[in-house]
Amino acid sequence: MTTISERLQATRDRVRKAAEAAGRDPQEVLLLAVSKAHSSDELQEAFDAGQRAFGESYLQEALAKQELLKSLPIEWHFIGPIQSNKTRPIAEHFSWVHGVDRLKIAQRLSEARPETLPPLNVCLQVNVSGEASKSGCAPNEVAALAEAVSALPRLKLRGLMTIPEPSDDIALQHRRFRMLKELRDGLAAQGYALDTLSMGMSDDFATAIAEGSTIVRVGTAIFGPRQYRTETEA
Repeated sequence: MTTISERLQATRDRVRKAAEAAGRDPQEVLLLAVSKAHSSDELQEAFDAGQRAFGESYLQEALAKQELLKSLPIEWHFIGPIQSNKTRPIAEHFSWVHGVDRLKIAQRLSEARPETLPPLNVCLQVNVSGEASKSGCAPNEVAALAEAVSALPRLKLRGLMTIPEPSDDIALQHRRFRMLKELRDGLAAQGYALDTLSMGMSDDFATAIAEGSTIVRVGTAIFGPRQYRTETEA
């Protein structure tokens, strides 16, 4: 049986090759291990293999794992949809939030972020596919949301995130990811200091890296298939 350590190394090799093929420095791309629905023991194995950044979507599950692994210097990223009543524990227990798609959520995160912690790193989630079922603000709403979020005192706007619809069409993948990059570049041209494009998952991260991704979110390729839950919390 292939171990988490072996799969992690294989994924790192794929990220490196994708970056090199795009003429980029592999060090520019952070591998975020998506550990939702996986046990603290599995996270420990990935940590022992050198992984430091982990992404979680289910808040109560994440808080339980954080307590079990509190002695480890893990960088915790919240990557799921954010309900208003979950903003305080998210603001208190995570270093990054990838799914900010409306001002109300950003305001609540800012208000709840403890003064004893550094500003919370946030990415604005953009719905580049136009899917009605997908979270994220519309591309034409990004500029106004960025302006409002960047003014909040306990947040640091780092960049943009997207989850396009799954597709085997490589050209379509490129167009979706390129749209996010162009939106980020447009904001940068207006003076926003944005250094992050959170895009690409297990099946499409090579294309995302080719289009400038700086964080790829990979779960299955590292941990194997997860047992999906009926729980709807995020």
